[in-house]
Amino acid sequence: ELLLDFYTSSKKRKPEQIIIFRDGVSESQFNQVLNIELDQIIEACKFLDEKWSPKFTVIIAQKNHHSKFFQPNSPDNVPPGTVIDNKICHPRNNDFYMCAHAGMIGTTRPAHYHVLLDEIGFSADELQELVHNLSYVYQRSTTAISIVAPVAYAHLAATQVSTFTKFDEMSETSSSHGGMTSVGSAPVPELPRLHENVRSSMFFC
Repeated sequence: ELLLDFYTSSKKRKPEQIIIFRDGVSESQFNQVLNIELDQIIEACKFLDEKWSPKFTVIIAQKNHHSKFFQPNSPDNVPPGTVIDNKICHPRNNDFYMCAHAGMIGTTRPAHYHVLLDEIGFSADELQELVHNLSYVYQRSTTAISIVAPVAYAHLAATQVSTFTKFDEMSETSSSHGGMTSVGSAPVPELPRLHENVRSSMFFC
């Protein structure tokens, strides 16, 4: 549905490059994102048009970690826009830390970005500049935020949807399965349809 909305709103053009930011994923689930979620997106593209094969870049954004950065011989936080991409990063995988925001109180916690797939072919500097710029386009703030705006918007949208949908029955059913739910064991409620006046707007902001 999102691909069709993009197609109709962009004068019937299909995206040749798609960048996916994924949040709330641990390192043990990286393969699941690539092998299951990305495959389903590719299948959706092929379902709409067999000849359409856009290039993908998949980036995981993590905030729940224990890495913090300090300036040597200074009590101040690191300046906004600080990037760490060596020494403490993974020796083989493409990952980096970015502290895009200015910490006013306490010690700033950077965001940890893992690049799982890059078919577009970004250089390290280009990708870090893109992530940094996306930290400045959040509508609720005139300055940079701690994580890229698409992830922040996804959190807002999820919060809004959770107020429309009741998951009490699902949680009761999943409690007997150790908190794990699946389509086969528990019914997944259909999300409510948005009104036409707000379908193409970021109403959750």
